[in-house]
Amino acid sequence: MVVGLVETAVPTAKSTISSVVKKPTFLSSDPIINVARGDPTIYEPYWKKMGDRCKVVIVGDEFMSYFCNTMNLCWFLLPELDNAIRTLHRVVGNAMVDDDRFIIVGNGSTQLFHALLYALSSPDLPEPINVVAAAPFYSSYPEETKFLRSKLYKWAGDANCYDKDEPYIEVVTSPNNPDGSIRGTVVNREGGKAIHDLAYYWPQYAPITSKADHDAMLFTFSKATGHAGTRIGWAIVKDKVIAAKMVKFIEVSSIGVSREAQLRAAKILGVIADDCRNLDLKGENFFEYGRRLMSERWGKLRELGMKSNGVFSLPKYPRGYCKFTGEYTDSNPAFAWLKSNEVLNCENLLRDESKIITRGGPSFGVDSTYTRVSMLSRDVEFELLLERLAAIKGTVNGN
Repeated sequence: MVVGLVETAVPTAKSTISSVVKKPTFLSSDPIINVARGDPTIYEPYWKKMGDRCKVVIVGDEFMSYFCNTMNLCWFLLPELDNAIRTLHRVVGNAMVDDDRFIIVGNGSTQLFHALLYALSSPDLPEPINVVAAAPFYSSYPEETKFLRSKLYKWAGDANCYDKDEPYIEVVTSPNNPDGSIRGTVVNREGGKAIHDLAYYWPQYAPITSKADHDAMLFTFSKATGHAGTRIGWAIVKDKVIAAKMVKFIEVSSIGVSREAQLRAAKILGVIADDCRNLDLKGENFFEYGRRLMSERWGKLRELGMKSNGVFSLPKYPRGYCKFTGEYTDSNPAFAWLKSNEVLNCENLLRDESKIITRGGPSFGVDSTYTRVSMLSRDVEFELLLERLAAIKGTVNGN
């Protein structure tokens, strides 16, 4: 039985995992495909063709001071980046960025996540505040929360199972990593606080149905544009006290954020916004390009499933009216959330049979029949991934 990718809703219930040993279908000389990471190299061709439009020149005496703007609460935020972030959000319509919102820049959204945990915690509580997220949750949340062994906060697991009458912080990722679902808070109890991670709420991944308007929202340059190596993220925060505590955390941990990186981010975000507003633009703007590319990849993956019986299944995503494009569009998540329909360890199956490295369900708080596959790799890697998925044999009627 050749691999099929059946479209089904993804349950999170536990199941008994088969330990069937299968004969590998690859040769020892075949290269390993690592799609465990969300490294967004898919966008390299677009930025290569942009040429000098995104070029930034910095002379020797620029950016020598620690300070960018001492009149701003976030004193290390470059004014050009502040303006570029607000402009792009207004153009796309995916987040509220009114003048009363505070923009906090960080060394990637990872630092901002730590800053928010610090800002939302209280040293006056008798116990560390509980941090939860609904499974399947982003695999780095538990590790990041536990890493510093803080006395302010602690990882408390799946928000679906949280039943303590204690203060808590719920982390909500929407669209969700790993399964692409649109989410809201789960616990909804008195004394709770929320962090909304909106890294993938951009037109290439999901319909922009409304302007997000939460107390604390995280975005990252890496998933918005593909420039992961620049290490820029930003938070949009309503409360001045929370924003000030975040600034203090970043001040103590890294004394701000590289102004060179901020200038590059500001330039690229500005180019994207300009192209989106240019009605006479020849060719695609960045989001049109990204949406077409992601749609093509998801189409190939689903076509693979239609041609054969199902060994794997994929989630179904509802279409939504995208206010950015002005039409109904599909969700094309950054990751494919595969489930083994034969109750096998999905991560091991792909690794042992086809040399495909993925990130298994237990990392995301669910069982090992699930695994996450990045859709953001280079074209050559993605095409090889499809070839190897098509060659996997099932155990029921397979060889």
